Amino acid sequence: MALGALRSTSLVDQATQLLRDQITSGEWPVGTRLPGENALAATLGVGRSTVREALRALAGAGLLQARQGSGVYVIATEPAQDWRDALRRAAVGDVYEVRMFLEVQAVRLAAQRRTEVEITAMRDALDRRRAAAGGDDETFVDADIALHAAVVAAAHNPVLDGLFTEFLPVLRRGLIDLVDLLGLRATDHNHGDAAHAALVEAVATGDGERASEILQAELDQTLALLRAPTA
Repeated sequence: MALGALRSTSLVDQATQLLRDQITSGEWPVGTRLPGENALAATLGVGRSTVREALRALAGAGLLQARQGSGVYVIATEPAQDWRDALRRAAVGDVYEVRMFLEVQAVRLAAQRRTEVEITAMRDALDRRRAAAGGDDETFVDADIALHAAVVAAAHNPVLDGLFTEFLPVLRRGLIDLVDLLGLRATDHNHGDAAHAALVEAVATGDGERASEILQAELDQTLALLRAPTA
């Protein structure tokens, strides 16, 4: 398959796809050293910056590797599994374990870094969780997750915040199923209220150790339920 000049729309996307096709079709097998940026730019009819972005995207997909002083090489013919796709396919218990590592650390940071605005936001989220206790399971789980998200946001770490956000769709689905399956709100519509109130208070007062202990205990309990046999 011969490379050819690209049209004007979405040049980076077009360049990425055409280079990807060269790799996945076998035209450039594993071990191939790609032409230099100048040569690729001339062949594709684009600027070097466009080529550079395309190569970066393919490296991120696990297809290419830049080697200092040597060039860019093909290291795989199939892209690495997409992170979001991996999360969608993962068991909710496995995702929950990773959530525990992230969020327990996040509450320690939140207790150190929270502002008055964020304390207010956490307390408002706690109030909304309590108000949602009168609604259906989905509404309650959404309010619960929003409270946890407010605590994580108070850690002022965009990487932690971003990772937690990535987990939310899988966590939401698993928690709704769990609440429904085990009837956790059958006798206590506001399940876990005391623990969540204590968590918010610990973060608000700057007691990171207490906050992490409360959250660890809550998440351990939920993970045990997720891991328990359903039969």
